[in-house]
Amino acid sequence: MTMKTMSSRRKIALFVLLGFLFFMSLFLIKIKDNMEDFEVNYKAGKRLLWGETLYRFEDEHFMFKYFPCSALLYVPLSYLPLSSAKAIWYYLVVFCSVFLFYFSRKLAASSKKIDGFLIVLPPLILARYFFREIELGQINALVTMILVLMVWLMSSGRDRTSQKNEFLSGCLWGLATALKPYAFIFFPYFIIKRKWRAVISGFVFVVLALLVPSLYYGFEGNLQVLKEWYSTLSQSTPRLLSTWDNISLIGFFTKWTGNQTLSIILAGFVIGILVLLILILVLRGNNIPRAEVLDSSILLICIPLVSPLGWDYTLLMSVLGVTVLVYNIQNFSGFWKIVLLLNFFIIAFSIYDFMGRELYGRFMTWSIPTLSFLFIIGYLASLRIKKVC
Repeated sequence: MTMKTMSSRRKIALFVLLGFLFFMSLFLIKIKDNMEDFEVNYKAGKRLLWGETLYRFEDEHFMFKYFPCSALLYVPLSYLPLSSAKAIWYYLVVFCSVFLFYFSRKLAASSKKIDGFLIVLPPLILARYFFREIELGQINALVTMILVLMVWLMSSGRDRTSQKNEFLSGCLWGLATALKPYAFIFFPYFIIKRKWRAVISGFVFVVLALLVPSLYYGFEGNLQVLKEWYSTLSQSTPRLLSTWDNISLIGFFTKWTGNQTLSIILAGFVIGILVLLILILVLRGNNIPRAEVLDSSILLICIPLVSPLGWDYTLLMSVLGVTVLVYNIQNFSGFWKIVLLLNFFIIAFSIYDFMGRELYGRFMTWSIPTLSFLFIIGYLASLRIKKVC
């Protein structure tokens, strides 16, 4: 082993140690008394273990909203004291966040050499969403990590291992969908791309995941709990559409029009345009190497926009798309480059503590983040039309 290699490893070890100490300090000073969403899921894990229903209207805002099988993830943690479970989940979310930036860089850069300044830009642009995710103890970073790993498998291997990759991609898609149903957005994509192994393996995984809670409830009881999930979610969703941090398209139009029926129609129209755009881009990209990277980056951004309960911190799912744009910013003209950088600035600095309550309230009421990420989708579509990626 050369001295240069040893020096490099020491630097990496020092960097990891400093990172660990930083996040440990952050947890002890700020995070450990928060993580409200994790507490909801932790409680769901206990309820599942005891065979109790997961969905109760008396929980109000802190109601469990995922599939019953998603609560399985929290069953092992439910055996621990809440403080210990929080610490474990906290570091899991931090790991997933670091993983996302690392693999997004690998996917976006491919074999290109990227300047150090550009490498740090995506974390700076999206930091507010990741810190909010960590503060709440949410699950979106984990689900996004699974989906980005799925993209990694789909975009690598055009040889005899590609069939295996497709099968494993489907399993990862199934896992992500079982944890949060919004991952189902990739189903039409697999159909269009004729990735039948992914479709089959993913569906089998989801079906098995939905059946597993029968171990706690029995088969009939599990069906009843699934009905309760649908009932509570459908009844609680409408009143959450106009809240500040709802950045979905339905939320956007609800806040602008005040009319929920009209908002659903307008959101449906915009979603239809997005579907048509994605369909055109996917068909255009059939002969483009690693087309799955750009396709998936757009689909990941669409998830919080299309989902009725798309909260602002779920925009962390744009990490791959933002990284692709940062690494390909030279492909835009001067004017559009400035517009993109201005949009990145708005995304990065739209922070409550920075803007103040009144200005931040207007910013979120106008649903500016929704518009910002529609712009991001437009820029990514432009790269495909230019056949850059």
